[in-house]
Amino acid sequence: MDHDERLDLIRSDRWIAFDRATIVLNRLISLMEMPRQYRMPGLMVYGSSGIGKTMIAKRMESLYPSNYRSDLGVTRTPILLLQAPPAPDERRFYQHILASIGAPMWGRHTISELEVRALSHLRGMDLKMIMIDEVHNLLAGSYREQRRFLNMLRFLSNDLCASLVVFGVNEAAEAIRGDEQLARRLDEHFLPLWDDDVEFSRLVQTLIAAMQLERGSGLSVQSLRTILGITGGITSRVFTMIKALAIDAIETGEERITDDAIQSWQPVWAKHSWTVRNQPQPAFQ
Repeated sequence: MDHDERLDLIRSDRWIAFDRATIVLNRLISLMEMPRQYRMPGLMVYGSSGIGKTMIAKRMESLYPSNYRSDLGVTRTPILLLQAPPAPDERRFYQHILASIGAPMWGRHTISELEVRALSHLRGMDLKMIMIDEVHNLLAGSYREQRRFLNMLRFLSNDLCASLVVFGVNEAAEAIRGDEQLARRLDEHFLPLWDDDVEFSRLVQTLIAAMQLERGSGLSVQSLRTILGITGGITSRVFTMIKALAIDAIETGEERITDDAIQSWQPVWAKHSWTVRNQPQPAFQ
């Protein structure tokens, strides 16, 4: 690739596999392979904002794309990925479902009418998994509104015999656990912040390798700790930092990420970052 093509590739949103995300994906794929049953098991994936939940959800959706069956004249959609509304609003959620599948309803309709229309379409799609991102938005509602919204999600999963998967920040986990029936059905997978260990080192090495620089970047342990300190162990920030360093390396002709580049790099979120440059740290195990 030429110079501009390489920069465009680095700047683009693309999947870069790393161990932690692959583990979650494998759990989701196992749910997709389960035979249908009335009470399909599901999963709750939670962790801090920017830890990689949405990235995993979008990757899972891409593995099971919609396909049109010309012999039947129908479109099969194995996975429906939706973002939770800003508040636990059933009407708005059903409208969002209909718009997402290309069947919007105009005018004023009752929640029951929207529910019937949405279910009618979803049953014909051969749906096997419903993924709800940003499920912590339900915390914007009252306790009663939260319970109604969670009841609706459980109802959809039951009616369609589809696995329910929700993604949210840590606070959402407690709200989900408050619904005993739903909590029993959803296994939990926690995504923690990255720590000063071998797993984080592998993540950085994987990202650098995906940048396709012409020279190897043999980073010191101190540079790894600097990256961890600047990013606060947040996946999206690690991606942003490595991509920015790779772009600089290409534009300067260095073609590798150096220890000096890491030490001098200034993040766009600098006023919110913390650093461990001058603090003693335990050695990588």
